[in-house]
Amino acid sequence: MSLKIEIAGQNAFIIYFAEQTSPEVSSQIQAAVSNIQAQLSELIVDLVPSYASLLVIYDLDKTDSFEVQNQLRQAVSSLNGGTIGSGKLITLPVYYDEESGPDLSVIAERAKINIDDVIEIHQQTEYRVYAIGFAPGFAYLGEVDKRIAAPRLSTPRQKVPRGAVAIADRQTAVYPAQSPGGWNLIGLCPTRMFNPQIQPCMPVQVGDRVSFRSIQRDEFLDLGGEL
Repeated sequence: MSLKIEIAGQNAFIIYFAEQTSPEVSSQIQAAVSNIQAQLSELIVDLVPSYASLLVIYDLDKTDSFEVQNQLRQAVSSLNGGTIGSGKLITLPVYYDEESGPDLSVIAERAKINIDDVIEIHQQTEYRVYAIGFAPGFAYLGEVDKRIAAPRLSTPRQKVPRGAVAIADRQTAVYPAQSPGGWNLIGLCPTRMFNPQIQPCMPVQVGDRVSFRSIQRDEFLDLGGEL
């Protein structure tokens, strides 16, 4: 494993683990987070894991860049190429239907399969949380089966509803709040992906696994979903 540690600001470093993400790289990042939290906890302001990198923000009142860089090298020097675990598994309910997923038929037509096949394929995969960004609670999940992978829309929608389950290329996600968006919509999830009123405020974190479970319209509404 070849790591690179580069300056990312006045009080930040970014550690690059690989050029591309993978479950193994994601596990290495999670191991690094654990090591750094254990060894540098009093010096760290925040750790922000992403696809193949980790942003480390430190407290300049307690340390300096030279000390932090040396301690980061020590914290990650013991990492190896193996995985350290798969994170927790979260199952999210989804109301898949043309009513809730206006792009289901488009994906089915492109893949030359029917809508039920699209739904089944989407449910069969166990996805890994590679990053959280764009908006609080927006978890980038991969990887979507090649058969139902779909490019982003050429013209993004101005309003995508909260809970929209979507596909873009080989990633899938649940929109945590109403926002503009260019992903392909295939269903609605009643689970809140971000709620600042509770702790933890998000049901998933980087390194976790996510599976989807099909539910009917009535159950979706009973669980607090909105159409």
